[in-house]
Amino acid sequence: MNKFFTIATVALIALASCKGAPKADKAETTEEQQALSKEGVAYHIDSTQVVSFIGSKPVGEHHGTFNISEGQLFVSNGVSVTGGKLTMDLKSLKITDKDTAGSTKLAGHLASADFFEVDKFPTATFEITNVQPYNVDSTKSALVLDGATHTISGNLTLRGVTKNVTFPAIIRVTDNVATAQANFNINRTDWGLVYGNDKSLGDKFIRPEVNVSFSIAANKQQ
Repeated sequence: MNKFFTIATVALIALASCKGAPKADKAETTEEQQALSKEGVAYHIDSTQVVSFIGSKPVGEHHGTFNISEGQLFVSNGVSVTGGKLTMDLKSLKITDKDTAGSTKLAGHLASADFFEVDKFPTATFEITNVQPYNVDSTKSALVLDGATHTISGNLTLRGVTKNVTFPAIIRVTDNVATAQANFNINRTDWGLVYGNDKSLGDKFIRPEVNVSFSIAANKQQ
């Protein structure tokens, strides 16, 4: 009996450790699109804010952030986001795992040429190409981002490669503040980040899906 419970316990631990990619809306990825013109009033995104990411393997996942070094949202008539751009400082990469063992080594590896190659590509940018009210599509599975108000499309430039990504978001605008929230998955190989993308590596396999999330606030420039 003890042997049975030992085997069962090991099996449960193994199943618990075999996590899939983070559950989130899958961004639609296409080729680079024309950015929107800067219409409306500029709302400033300060440099205290971050973009978060999660990468995963069969045996677990790692969490991290990049600082937003600068950014703006443009608001028309005080109610509608009409465009915007943000720049991420890739050299600010920080691992935020609860278990901090190995965080410094992991951050160094992610900064290397195997991944972000920050010495050559110190920044990444996201520039909005389209913002539309979110419309429910009955042919698609339910959204993970509950309460989505808009669909955002934008050019994401990473390691010198630009792709357009589209994802649901929650956008709110008041007199002095515009906020945007999103949580979605992208395929890192679309930007040439292919390290570890081989299932034959077993536990060392790194899933191509990367979770990206942000919750930013932009203040109206006076």
